[in-house]
Amino acid sequence: MKKFTRRELIDKWFKFYTDKKHVIIPSASIVPENDPSVLFTTAGMHPLVPYLLGQPHPKGKRLCDLQKCVRTGDIDEVGDESHLTFFEMLGNWSLGDYFKEQMIPWSYEFLTSKEYLGIDKDKLAVTVFAGNDIAPRDDLSAKLWEAQGIKKENIYYLKDNWWILGSGIGPCGPDSEMFIDTGKPKCSPHCNPSCDCGKFLELWNDVFMEYKVNPDKSIEKLAHPNVDTGMGLERTLCKLNGYKSAYETEIFAPIIKYLENISGKTYENNQFTSSFRIIADHLRAATFIIGDEQGVSPSNLGQGYVLRRLIRRAIRHLKILGISNGHLGEIAKMYIDYFKQDYPELNVNSQKIIEELNKEEEKFLKTIELGNREFEKVLNGIERKNQFMSKDANYIPETTISGKSAFRLYDTFGFPIELTAEMAKERGYTVDMEGFNEAFRQHQELARTTNAGVFKGGLADDSIWTTRLHTACHLLLAGLRKLFGKQVEQKGSNITSERLRFDFNFDRKLTDEEVKEIEDFVNTAINRAIPVERIEMPFAEAKNKGAYGVLKAQDNDIVSIYKIGDVDFQICGGPHAKNTSELIDFKIIKQEAVSSGIRRIKAVINTKNV
Repeated sequence: MKKFTRRELIDKWFKFYTDKKHVIIPSASIVPENDPSVLFTTAGMHPLVPYLLGQPHPKGKRLCDLQKCVRTGDIDEVGDESHLTFFEMLGNWSLGDYFKEQMIPWSYEFLTSKEYLGIDKDKLAVTVFAGNDIAPRDDLSAKLWEAQGIKKENIYYLKDNWWILGSGIGPCGPDSEMFIDTGKPKCSPHCNPSCDCGKFLELWNDVFMEYKVNPDKSIEKLAHPNVDTGMGLERTLCKLNGYKSAYETEIFAPIIKYLENISGKTYENNQFTSSFRIIADHLRAATFIIGDEQGVSPSNLGQGYVLRRLIRRAIRHLKILGISNGHLGEIAKMYIDYFKQDYPELNVNSQKIIEELNKEEEKFLKTIELGNREFEKVLNGIERKNQFMSKDANYIPETTISGKSAFRLYDTFGFPIELTAEMAKERGYTVDMEGFNEAFRQHQELARTTNAGVFKGGLADDSIWTTRLHTACHLLLAGLRKLFGKQVEQKGSNITSERLRFDFNFDRKLTDEEVKEIEDFVNTAINRAIPVERIEMPFAEAKNKGAYGVLKAQDNDIVSIYKIGDVDFQICGGPHAKNTSELIDFKIIKQEAVSSGIRRIKAVINTKNV
């Protein structure tokens, strides 16, 4: 099989789909603009949700892209061969245009054609949907794969081949995944691509959205089904080149070599392999998060908290490798140089990236100092107890730091468990690692439950009130810009059906008078009952007419704009209320600092009916 570079894979993808009349769209921001239910863009479909729900896309019905994504649910798993926090997703889209009959032959062509990936068809295995309460077994996809040349025994029906938005509401349908068969023997008579035995390695997924689940849980067929595909770039590059891990690819290899040179340790040494991977992964993710169009700074909230955790975990593993301070910026520069062709915002924001990394490293060193003091308090408590109980002849002195105490050091003070164990050993103590792991497990379970409820994928809630709160965000930003100037920009948002949370660049707390002035501005717009209009026009014309918003586009690109009378004229994908009067009223309930130069406002609407 031919060896591929990252550039070659991207170029082949875009050539294949532009030849088939697709338009290349730029990567959206890592911080979702039109899906405020998630902390980060976790898949290529997130920026396109409004169009999957039926809104016309300015670029047409056939699209392809390279989308930057961040998934943080498994941060603690990073260090193994497969997990990444930041990754790139190659995608193609049919918005009510072609469907299975064209997509499956195209998938086969891209995978097997010598002009493209050139994979032997006999090494391919595919999965199709086995059926559920909504839809029958997907025999059509199976027949289409077999017609291309996939052996019948290499086509597997699985119940898991079903895709729906995280909320369980909205477009949904069967999917078909493509795998390379490594040639390993089957792990059992029932071995299939859902096994983790290593026989099957996933490459690509075609999602066929042909149904819709309504808010009342009723189900209907979509009048114009969509196709949404995703090919993980790092994973595919790894498999095509025969590597065991994505960390062996050209993306990470220079970083790992740099770390070897400054540490004197080798990546192949199993004692340190995980640390090399964690540093390489986490600092790449941090570079992209800080350097994003809606760049995030480390903080104790939301995206900033995730970013802080990534940076500090990387610093901890630098220390495990014996690397001194001051190398974060150098590693970031290597990533900026490598990725700037596809993501020029990294180069534009390079100084900010390096400064934020260096500041966070300095803060973490102070955290380590604080953790040391708390560690001493824990030991002093044990020693005082031992001394008090020493008169009891049957008392056995404690020599173990409880798992609960160790986890508190880790969770509250950011003190690494490895440091706790190492320092305990030096003082003649051990750590109850089983208790620590249990406390950690409970913490993860709570985090996953929270993420599933608040930050789940797709539109967490496409209810009327979520849509109206999105419109309230536009009015809020318009009010902020009127009061403080056009330099004020959105730096993030999160919307539930009850409230909005809006981040913007500002360097101080708003006064009570300023809060009242903004509320009055928004409520005046609501009381005027202004129609909310969606308009399409070339990007250059939109800019000339005063439209604003975070968007990467060429001057002749057609963009979507929401116009709220003479109040707001903002580039956005939607969805929105039809009229400002639907919001009833608007009230700011809280303001707070997120990080240096970033403020957060929480607000509600419809308070008259509460």
